[in-house]
Amino acid sequence: MDPVTTYLTGLDAPLRETGEKLRSVIEAALPEAAGAMWHGHPVWGLGDRPGKTPVCLAKAYPAYVTFGLWRGQDVADDSGRLVPGARRMASVKLRTVAEINPELFTGWLRDAYALETR
Repeated sequence: MDPVTTYLTGLDAPLRETGEKLRSVIEAALPEAAGAMWHGHPVWGLGDRPGKTPVCLAKAYPAYVTFGLWRGQDVADDSGRLVPGARRMASVKLRTVAEINPELFTGWLRDAYALETR
């Protein structure tokens, strides 16, 4: 089993379902991005070392999964759901699968990926 799968299957049911759905959205939106464990949680980025040029992450906490974009503050977000963080990062806390909007998240992911490939 790959490390990202091991991480996600180790989560409790609601968080596991959220993490697995998030992973499917990320991988569908960014088939060219590599997923790996970095600093203890899944990260997707450019090349064979996602930590070298990270695009997004999924990190579980006791009550939610954070979906973060490294350059999320540079991504257009008409929904207002992305919360600015450190440096240029932005994220959203996901407590249930229902909070994942595949169309919205795909747009964010493609924009974030384009920023890294310019």
